[in-house]
Amino acid sequence: MYKFLKRLLDIILSLTAIIIILPLAIPLVLLLKFSAEGEVFYFQERIGFNNTRFQIWKFATMLKNSLDIGTGSITLPNDFRVTKYGHFLRKTKLNELPQLINILKGDISIVGPRPLVVNDFNAYPEKIKNYIYTVKPGLTGIGSILFRDEESLFSLSTDEDPHVFYKNTIAPYKGELEMWYLKHCSLFLDLQIIFMTIWVIVFPKTNLHKKLFKNLPKRNF
Repeated sequence: MYKFLKRLLDIILSLTAIIIILPLAIPLVLLLKFSAEGEVFYFQERIGFNNTRFQIWKFATMLKNSLDIGTGSITLPNDFRVTKYGHFLRKTKLNELPQLINILKGDISIVGPRPLVVNDFNAYPEKIKNYIYTVKPGLTGIGSILFRDEESLFSLSTDEDPHVFYKNTIAPYKGELEMWYLKHCSLFLDLQIIFMTIWVIVFPKTNLHKKLFKNLPKRNF
């Protein structure tokens, strides 16, 4: 029943959201088309349900060959690969809006573990890699809320290679958070996460999640 209701909620909310944001999406499409490299959408291979792969949709915010230059899949503060308008789209999370199409297609759900690129997925311990996508990944999730400003975290380790810092520090905690979601997932928790996602976009400095989700794994960095 939970899976049926979750899929129904995905369809209803994603269709509603597409209708509501269409007036906003059209100017964004024109803005991206006539700026930077003229790319509107960015398609990237991600790990999905049962560790299968799919193409995720996003508004383009980085140079087309960004994965092959700089720090690859890791985006740092003031990353030179992010386009002029890309900084705004990433900060406001507007670049994620095209993933509503992924939700309608059934690639992802509204709430679930975030779908990762292969390199970031491989940074997880094996026990997490084998279990994390036994549910559909999500547009948002508990990891998305707590790591809403992930780029700034790399400043915590100025002497360490960002890939090493991600693998040794960020990935293990992200994995713990996603496993926490799998252990507690319910329609009510999904609704709480949807509310909290909107809340942190409007109030980015908020700590409301600490009151709402009281038994989260402890962060040690």
